[in-house]
Amino acid sequence: MSETTRAEDVADLAELAHAYADALDRRDWAALDNVFTADVRADYNGVHVLHGRTDLVAMIRTYLDACGPTQHLMGNHRVTLDRDGDGDRARLTVKMRVHHIGAGERADLTYECFGWYHAEATRTAQGWRFRGWRQEVTAELGTQELFLPA
Repeated sequence: MSETTRAEDVADLAELAHAYADALDRRDWAALDNVFTADVRADYNGVHVLHGRTDLVAMIRTYLDACGPTQHLMGNHRVTLDRDGDGDRARLTVKMRVHHIGAGERADLTYECFGWYHAEATRTAQGWRFRGWRQEVTAELGTQELFLPA
């Protein structure tokens, strides 16, 4: 069991959500190794249900590789810590607002979504990592056509 304080763990988990957002906006796919466990289970609004970081990153890339600039904003972090004796576990819920701009001939298109990310985290030897990740989109604006390959 870790000797960190609740405030330190909450800050670390919020930072992990921010690291996810930064990795996507910078297209730094290797950085996601420091965000997710190798065996992460992910569910993107029921459209994509994935097992494993490799499949998760590949799915994200099918959208963002064809996209122009993006901005993933995270806020209103809610953390529940569960110190079960077998290693630290936590749950994080964070509001998200994500803006996408098209690329090339689709540069005039935009898509924006609002909602939540719900995460299950575990403390590893390298720090906190998400082992469960679920996106819940509550509103959408614009068109997803900007994600189509050119």
